[in-house]
Amino acid sequence: MAETERITVADTSSGPGGGEEPGQSVDIPVVELLTGRGFITGKSGSGKSNTASVVAEKLLDNGFGLLIVDIDGEYYGLKEEYEILHVGGDEECDIQVTEEHAGKIASLALEQNVPIILDVSSFLDEQEAEDLLTQVSKQLFAKAKKQKQPFLMLVEECHEWIPEKGGMGEVGRMLIKIGKRGRKHGLGIVGISQRPADVKKDYITQCDWLVWHRLTWNNDTKVVGRILDNNYADAVEDLDDGEAFMMTDWAEQVRRVQFHRKKTFDAGATPGLDDFERPELKSVSDDLVSELETISEEKQATESRIKELREELDKKNSRIAELETELQDARDLQRMAKQFTNALVGHVEGTNPGRTAQEEMRRQHASLNSFAENGDGSEPSEADATTDDSASEGTADATSGGGFGDAFSAFAADGVAMNGGSDDATAVEANGATANGTSAGDATADGSEAGANGETGAGTTSNDAETADDAALAAAIAAVEDDTDADADATGETEADDAVVGEILADIEGLEDKTRRMLAYYMEQGPGTPLNAHFSAGGSGDRTSAYARNRVLRLQGLVEHVGRGKYGYRLRDLVREESDATLDEETVEAYASRIERAAIEAHVEE
Repeated sequence: MAETERITVADTSSGPGGGEEPGQSVDIPVVELLTGRGFITGKSGSGKSNTASVVAEKLLDNGFGLLIVDIDGEYYGLKEEYEILHVGGDEECDIQVTEEHAGKIASLALEQNVPIILDVSSFLDEQEAEDLLTQVSKQLFAKAKKQKQPFLMLVEECHEWIPEKGGMGEVGRMLIKIGKRGRKHGLGIVGISQRPADVKKDYITQCDWLVWHRLTWNNDTKVVGRILDNNYADAVEDLDDGEAFMMTDWAEQVRRVQFHRKKTFDAGATPGLDDFERPELKSVSDDLVSELETISEEKQATESRIKELREELDKKNSRIAELETELQDARDLQRMAKQFTNALVGHVEGTNPGRTAQEEMRRQHASLNSFAENGDGSEPSEADATTDDSASEGTADATSGGGFGDAFSAFAADGVAMNGGSDDATAVEANGATANGTSAGDATADGSEAGANGETGAGTTSNDAETADDAALAAAIAAVEDDTDADADATGETEADDAVVGEILADIEGLEDKTRRMLAYYMEQGPGTPLNAHFSAGGSGDRTSAYARNRVLRLQGLVEHVGRGKYGYRLRDLVREESDATLDEETVEAYASRIERAAIEAHVEE
């Protein structure tokens, strides 16, 4: 194609600013049109869209490729005469497209020379339309660099994409890029707008050819005055429909011209009283549509699969939440059963369930020592009696409170009869001393005293072997108590500290770092999901890992399920449980704070 090839689009017109004999043909060089930058403007009804359609028809008549960005749905009338692919967002188009189709649209336009109407008027979501236009523009620019084939992109209402004021989006920046650099690759652009004052001046001033149809707004006519002349700014208000001032780089003067009427159906005409009859439109090749339909089908299949996977994931998440709730309920039942069992055992054995294990050991040791000092069977000393009375009183209180206590009282009565056939509690206690305390003397360092006590016990036990076993028990109790007292003296802690604090500290110390940090998250943030806790602890947010670590915390009683998939911090509840609920709130808080400082906060800071 030679550069001298031209298309005729208008005739010269008479009137102010004409300067030429009326009726002369007005031609545009095809190469300048296809690869350059153009601007067509005029108020609504002045003929700007007709001018753009005439240019499109002339190019189509000669087999040149173009892509029309239709923002108002008024170019489909071209299908009355031409086989042009109409793509957009509704069923009126040959095929509905999204940004996933951008690459194929550009390929059809440039590589297969298929004329295309990109109709964005039917997209309800403006962002979706803008994304589609952005991707098509990028693909056209990228492919034009390789094709080096003259091609025109015609953009309606360009002030919406490349505004004079306000921010310009990605699509606007891409259109400006085509305007500045597209020419060297053979890619031209024509912008169309009814408000030149709203179009970025950097674009207008770089155009190779401009068409000014009738304008009446003062801001718009001022633009004409700045670019053409004030004389044209006044005259542009009086132009007839289809008449315009045309300024080009290849002509020496501004010409007043009358553009030809388009041949195809005018879909953009204002509806009147006459019946509207849509003409029969040409269809496009099924092969062209099928290529785009394949992309649509693949996209739909992908979206359907994603939807299925999301639904499946939601179901699994719901099931996980249900299982977590069931596990928590089971754990609560297990804890209740454990408490019930401990209470039952304590009542049956005649011990005070309110005592800690070490306090009970101290009480038993005191009873053994008392009996050892009175090995002849005489009454214990006043201090020992006080200790024993306190223990007995605690037992009596525990067994006479009603409910379980009544049952245990009855059981204890049966125990009395079994041990001595007497209803006297003193006799029962004496029998207990005979059965269990005769070898207390063996716990002393003095062998002779142990022998004496052993002889005394021999009269009340079945054989000397039992006396030796009882002596060993007393020695073990004394050793444990000596170690406990030594630790308490060294650290200032009580036996309860060792029993309650020590075990929980050891459990937390044994946790992995991420698991401990998850516990710190629950402590600091309150109830949360395992995923959030895991992410806060430095994890990747992997669901399997998060729930595995959370399960460790839950099984140790450090957290519990509080509903809706969230877990709450329960260290203070754990301290109460481990102390058999004998600690007051102030002590619970003190123990919990100490554990947090030693086992949680210190390690997290590291």
